[in-house]
Amino acid sequence: MADGMVAVRHSVWLTMLKGGLAMPMRCLLLALLVGVAALGSGPRVAAAADLEPMVNALGQGGFAGAETAIKALAATGDPSVAPILDALNKGNLFIRKADGKAVIAMHNGSELLLTDPVSGSELGAESAGALDKIKVNNKLRRVIRAAMGTLTLRNADPAARLAAAGALFKSRDTDAAEAVAAAIAAETDNRVRRALEQAYAAIVLTGDAGDDQKIAAVAVIKARADQDALGLLNSAAQSTAPAVRDAAKAAIAEMERSLVWWSVLQDCLYGISLGSVLLLAAIGLAITFGVMGVINMAHGEMVMLGAYTTFVVQDLIRDFAPGLFDLSLLIALPLAFAVTGLIGIAIERGIIRFLYGRPLETLLATWGLSLLLQQAVRSIFGPTNREVGNPSWMSGSIELGHLTITQGRLWIIIFGLLMLGALMLILHRTLLGLQMRAVTQNRSMAASMGIRTPWIDALTFGLGSGIAGLAGVALSQIDNVSPNLGQGYIIDSFMIVIFGGVGNLWGTLVGAMTLGVVNKLLEPFAGAVLGKILVLAFIILFIQVRPRGLFALRGRSVEQ
Repeated sequence: MADGMVAVRHSVWLTMLKGGLAMPMRCLLLALLVGVAALGSGPRVAAAADLEPMVNALGQGGFAGAETAIKALAATGDPSVAPILDALNKGNLFIRKADGKAVIAMHNGSELLLTDPVSGSELGAESAGALDKIKVNNKLRRVIRAAMGTLTLRNADPAARLAAAGALFKSRDTDAAEAVAAAIAAETDNRVRRALEQAYAAIVLTGDAGDDQKIAAVAVIKARADQDALGLLNSAAQSTAPAVRDAAKAAIAEMERSLVWWSVLQDCLYGISLGSVLLLAAIGLAITFGVMGVINMAHGEMVMLGAYTTFVVQDLIRDFAPGLFDLSLLIALPLAFAVTGLIGIAIERGIIRFLYGRPLETLLATWGLSLLLQQAVRSIFGPTNREVGNPSWMSGSIELGHLTITQGRLWIIIFGLLMLGALMLILHRTLLGLQMRAVTQNRSMAASMGIRTPWIDALTFGLGSGIAGLAGVALSQIDNVSPNLGQGYIIDSFMIVIFGGVGNLWGTLVGAMTLGVVNKLLEPFAGAVLGKILVLAFIILFIQVRPRGLFALRGRSVEQ
């Protein structure tokens, strides 16, 4: 592969130097290569005296002259050219009629304040009539974007060089071929070098190189294996050269097979991400519904209250301690747990304890309570969405091959698993967990052993509500914080708890991940709505076979 790319570069250099470019451009590119050879990896920087006539030439010769001048400026490799081209692209570059000098002009009332584009010095003020704007069209804007990409090929920041390579892959500017080849020779970062080689191959494939060089370029582009590469190869498949056309078609077929598998893996990753969100929403319900047998339709509102607690914490931090913003979620977690946990205890003591053994009445009572909580939040915070910011450590994304996952989703997956582990430790390694399991298995026997079952009920409901509040903190980072936040998760949460096994935490984990992955795999074929209907139909059929779910609890009470 490396030998093929060297052959491609050598052939294209010869092609361009023999006649592929106009004579002025060839001279400029030769000067660039000589500068690179003399300075090693450092960029060639033009002196201010050399830049000034090039900048003035932007206003000469119409659009064609401007295009030639832009490419000449890009060939200098001088980083100070970037703001000049940016000013041109934004329509702020003018020619002073008196002496033909290019200036950057900004409006200041009825006059224009002038700045020297090369030195940056102030040149006073002029009336609009004393200046001619250097006009740009869509073609020139494309040339400017390609030139900006060329200028950053030798930037000290690898991320900037990578972005420049990506821009050149899309622009495929043949005039940048020599600069790209020189950048490849000097590049030390493997990832950037690979992107530069792909950009170079794209230029070769769309240029006037020979068939052998284009076939070698097809092999390089095929390794990129994304939609941009597929589009480029589809264009190459229309080539009049049979060898190039056949190579492009073979590469397309191989890429499409590869992309199918990458797409399936990406859908599975999205499904795990969705499953972690559903796990956060359902894990508290696994306690209140699974352990206590209470159909709590207000569980979604506990999630919503946790999200609003996060909003209040961030609002206070923005006003009084903006430096602590990155810690806002860590501060909100215990507060959300305390707020929703106490509200849950109050609900159990005030309403639920009078309705044990009457599941339909608990459903109606908690549904009415959910409406009251939603209206209370609307009255306090308003009906519109509230902004909850992302800390810096939850921003951005991570790429693994052709898989992409946002850091926010990744942290939610980790948080969901940590919460599941903490809850299992509480249930199996603490006195409260022991008493909760005893009440679940045989309430009357637990009461006869001295366990205060009413308080265990209250603490259990409070624990489930507190965990829902923690889920709200996490969901505030990926969903709209509004009074209706919890309504989107309540039905899915009940399905997960029933499918996994009422009251079984392992079943909740398996159910959440299974439903998440299946939903995402069905969406491309059936759509989001029909996919959910199919999942619901599957669960209905499944519970006909296994009424207690995947993992059923054991005990006298649950078996009655």
